[in-house]
Amino acid sequence: MTTTRYFTDPDQLAAAMAQAAARVGLATEQAVRHEALLLQHLIQAAASGRPGPNVITGRYRASWQTQVFPHGNGATAIVGTFAPQGRRLELGFYGADSLGRVYAQPPFPHVAPALAVVRPRFAERIGTAAMEALA
Repeated sequence: MTTTRYFTDPDQLAAAMAQAAARVGLATEQAVRHEALLLQHLIQAAASGRPGPNVITGRYRASWQTQVFPHGNGATAIVGTFAPQGRRLELGFYGADSLGRVYAQPPFPHVAPALAVVRPRFAERIGTAAMEALA
């Protein structure tokens, strides 16, 4: 149950708003971190065999990383890999490469399906975290 507070002193209101803003920033950062790690986990799970790419050594799957950068009243997250085969595995590759080798590699989607799971509820999760911090 939420209790409504009333302010008659502008300084008290300003102090309460500053405290709420600090809580919102931390709550939003935690929500972004949670969703980014969930996305990474889903990508790695989808990169563990069909319909995604097959696992040969496990290095590609392990190459996925999450970085979270807190800022202001929120955070930005980057989920990605520096593995050179990432784009080719996700999108496929048809044609000649820079060495003249010809490929007909079908796509093995693993990022797009993970995004389809996380994206619809991402904004809701951030909004819920912010509202809970303000309560």
